[in-house]
Amino acid sequence: MNEVCKELYKIGIVPVIAIDNAADAEPLAKALIEGGLPAAEVTFRTDAAEEAISIISKKFPEMIVGAGTVLNSEQADRAKKAGAKFIVSPGFNRSNVEYIQSIGVPVVPGTATPGEVEQAIELGLDCVKFFPAEQNGGIAKIKAMAAPYTKMHFMPTGGINKNNLCDYLSFDRVFCCGGSWMVKKDMIAEGRFDEIKALAADAVKSMLGFKLVHIGINSKDKEEADKVANMFSMLFGFEKDEREASVFAGKEIEVMAGGARGTKGHIAIGTNSVDRAVYHLSQKGVEFDESSYKYESNGNLKFAYLKDEIGGFAVHLIKK
Repeated sequence: MNEVCKELYKIGIVPVIAIDNAADAEPLAKALIEGGLPAAEVTFRTDAAEEAISIISKKFPEMIVGAGTVLNSEQADRAKKAGAKFIVSPGFNRSNVEYIQSIGVPVVPGTATPGEVEQAIELGLDCVKFFPAEQNGGIAKIKAMAAPYTKMHFMPTGGINKNNLCDYLSFDRVFCCGGSWMVKKDMIAEGRFDEIKALAADAVKSMLGFKLVHIGINSKDKEEADKVANMFSMLFGFEKDEREASVFAGKEIEVMAGGARGTKGHIAIGTNSVDRAVYHLSQKGVEFDESSYKYESNGNLKFAYLKDEIGGFAVHLIKK
């Protein structure tokens, strides 16, 4: 993936925006950033698109703002001049894709069939849009199409919402999802930017899906760990499970047999994506101990410790 698509992967959700008044661009971008989504695809379906992209790219250089519904070279030139960091098209027009590549802007063309995916591969692309997602077979079709094209990644857009978002993002070949449920035209036009901020934050919360997995209790050695686990087993009927460095009582309590992280112990927090969780928490100033990172076979993070303790407990993220 190119660097822009790698950033979009970490963000996870790209708000798809149709904006009628360029004056709304600044407060809209501010609301999205504060809501945890520093990305946007501003569609060229309105006359205000070019100016809106220009305002966002100048006022918020940290935001990954792109141009959507780009259908020809003239729109592509305008999008690049305005500061678009990537360009998206609804379908696959080979000459349009080749032109966008020639002007040096990352392009994510729309695809709906294996033939279109193969054309994208022929042009050296490994990221495409899948549109319209829900109407075109949803995640089941993406998985079927992805099977023979092992290097291709997809950005489904069309019919994505809070309820089906994680169905798409749970597939590791989906690098992000485009959606408009948090940036509907009426909310933008009516200046309901606090609502947009709240919906963006809620989307991020749903995407990450944080959940307490277990609590680790430190003990001095294996004998003490066994005694503590026995107590939980006797009192509450939690089944013991002896591991190499710890003893579990049920699935929620792990008693560490010495030499463990944390003054008091550790807390394991499950998440749908450790990569995205690290990114979004880092935006809030959280630091991570990179030496603790563990990876899946596909290169995605599956485990990471926060650098600092919370209440005497080390905290780590783990892939659910």
